[in-house]
Amino acid sequence: MQSLMRGLLAALLVIFAMLAVPLNSYMQPVIIMSAIPFGIVGAVIGHLIMGYSLSVLSMFGVVALCGVVVNDSLVLIDFANRKKRTGMSRRDAVHQAGIQRFRPIILTTLTTFGGLSPMIFETSRQARFLIPMALSLGYGILFATVITLILVPSFYLIVDDIHQVVRMRFTPDIKFRQEGES
Repeated sequence: MQSLMRGLLAALLVIFAMLAVPLNSYMQPVIIMSAIPFGIVGAVIGHLIMGYSLSVLSMFGVVALCGVVVNDSLVLIDFANRKKRTGMSRRDAVHQAGIQRFRPIILTTLTTFGGLSPMIFETSRQARFLIPMALSLGYGILFATVITLILVPSFYLIVDDIHQVVRMRFTPDIKFRQEGES
């Protein structure tokens, strides 16, 4: 388990680096990866619902889950960034991203869960050892999708608000300063 946790941390660092370079930001990868803990919560809830205990194979499913969750969040944030670059306001860009990317995100989730459901609901003795991995991935992606569609856009707007406040605070407008001094 310790080796698996070290591997997970290394994978998360690599994912962060791979996101930070093309996005030219250190905060947007954090926003994108913020859905990962919620996916892990979904994996644990899935194990509770189905009556399975967590195992090493469950953790393999969690590692795979991290990549899928990041993909859904990335699709949403990348679309918002593209809209924002065209001159759209940040709020409208996030709103458009939610509308335009809703179907691809939901379809990814449903097809992933649908593809895993035969394994999740399998009762044969031979498949019993793979079920925890499928539970982690399937239920984790279901839970993380809700978070991706609600919290990730909210985090995007919050971070953008903070960025604007900091920018205004440390690069004050000269005209505004002169009016205040008069």
